Amino acid sequence: MLIYVVEDEESIRELESYALEKSGYEVQCFENSNDFYDSIKVQTPDLILLDIMLSDDDGLTILGKLRREAAFSKIPVIIISAKTTELDRVKGLDMGADDYMCKPFSVMEMVSRVKARLRGVQNNDSGVLCFENILMSEDTRTVRAGDVHVELTYKEYELLKLFLINPRIVLRRDDILDKIWGHDSTGRTLDVHIRTLRSKLGEYGKYIKTVRNVGYKLDKDE
Repeated sequence: MLIYVVEDEESIRELESYALEKSGYEVQCFENSNDFYDSIKVQTPDLILLDIMLSDDDGLTILGKLRREAAFSKIPVIIISAKTTELDRVKGLDMGADDYMCKPFSVMEMVSRVKARLRGVQNNDSGVLCFENILMSEDTRTVRAGDVHVELTYKEYELLKLFLINPRIVLRRDDILDKIWGHDSTGRTLDVHIRTLRSKLGEYGKYIKTVRNVGYKLDKDE
């Protein structure tokens, strides 16, 4: 699979490229938007790692152009930026980023998030998302837990979908709230939906793990 790295700091660009290549990915690196635009017209990547502060077009401008182009709108984009405030993360996610990591970052976590996003792409190609015995069909918007059909509300469905697209990745509470509810939400709203979702999934609800003081993740029993 091909990953584009758009980053103007050479040391970070080399670090990301090295880690991804060691994980078996093909990588192309770009330090500015012009070279990136020229290349993506020739070869479409499977995922893009995108910095915000570049020497020409900033990362959010690039992201906006990608989301407006039908040919590129579905490419997963992970922003990796030195802009670390909650407002910066919300803005990036609202503009269509699939994930947002702050510098300095863990290389192992970066690779893990890349793998999770690419698994989500592969699952989406078939219209089916799954984890263990939890199965979601996006074509029919139905969910099964083992042999049982599970009736979910719209928000519960979107919450479960977010977990299924990001298996084994810790999702921060604020990021989940921004993705599912937007700005008009509270932590209590999320906690109530998590409890209800676990209950509806029955014995498989145990896979939704609480990560204390951080958020939640979908994972097997440890």
